[in-house]
Amino acid sequence: MIPSIPHPLGNLIRSVVPYPELAFAINAVIAIIGICAVAFGSAIVLVYMERKVCAHVQCRLGPMRLGFHGTFQTVADTLKLLFKEVYAPGGADKFIFYLAPMIILTSPFLCLCMIPFDYNLQVMESPVAIPLIIAVNGFGILGILLGGWASNNKYSLLGALRGGAQMISYEISFALLLLFIVMMSGSASLQEVTASQAGNILDWWIFKVPVIGFLAFIMFLVSSTAELNRAPFDIAEAEQELTGGYHTEYNGTAFAMFYLAEYINLVTTSALAVVCFLGGYLPPLIGIPVIDSAFSLVPGFIWFALKVFFMIWVYMMIRWTFVRPRIDQLMDLEWKFLLPVNLLLIAAGAVFISFGWIL
Repeated sequence: MIPSIPHPLGNLIRSVVPYPELAFAINAVIAIIGICAVAFGSAIVLVYMERKVCAHVQCRLGPMRLGFHGTFQTVADTLKLLFKEVYAPGGADKFIFYLAPMIILTSPFLCLCMIPFDYNLQVMESPVAIPLIIAVNGFGILGILLGGWASNNKYSLLGALRGGAQMISYEISFALLLLFIVMMSGSASLQEVTASQAGNILDWWIFKVPVIGFLAFIMFLVSSTAELNRAPFDIAEAEQELTGGYHTEYNGTAFAMFYLAEYINLVTTSALAVVCFLGGYLPPLIGIPVIDSAFSLVPGFIWFALKVFFMIWVYMMIRWTFVRPRIDQLMDLEWKFLLPVNLLLIAAGAVFISFGWIL
């Protein structure tokens, strides 16, 4: 679990710096800066992208006034949030109130550190990365529960309880789907999961196990959307019912941290979907030598970025296409459909492995 950067740069640091401890520290600082750049940079871009996707789905323009086609609107909103006064409502537990948005930001950053952006571009390679990601995901639930409870607001408390029930329930299906990939690939390391999909696109796990792989991918989309607290599963916020839900009382930078966590989580979940189902940083080879040779010349991190961008677009289309279900319908979907189907999926995967039917 040592922070690492691409080998050529890492070797250069070790050759120039005489002390291993100092080389390790420099390596770690560069890795932290890289993760922060990916997280914060992508969040700013995705807020603008979300507004434009929403606008096109709803046949309107979206932000247009600040910058070319409204490109500076997100920057203006960020500056507004940074300079707004931050205060807690009367009767709130101020320590926990301000701690909650910091806790909720912890989970996506830790998960992002374990994502392999390329063969030599990963902050932390762990042989138990997937179980670790499942464990770390619990921080998001904790932040929502603490934020809603500490706000001394009935709407916030109700939103926090809804969000906790939803995320804990869908965490089960989310974890089972990741464990399905562990079972099929034979490893819990994200690098090895990616390596198990080497070859052409038919070797990606979405296609490698006929029908079952695609079904697992669709179920991952559903359960991860609920985990992200994004529409149509945003019952923890539900502005029409709860005036904003668990973060009703938050403002300024405290609210910005909740908002930022949502988009970093979106990047992390999309990256996890790409690693587990869409071949990670591997090129989409199609079996035609000329095209495959050209695709192989493109660096892996570019393919990874394109696949993540595609997955983010899919999540955004889901958000602006489907309507929000009732809370009882949402819970029924998990306990009466997704969970039983997940258990059958794992059993079917075991059958495929036992009889050697994996393509």
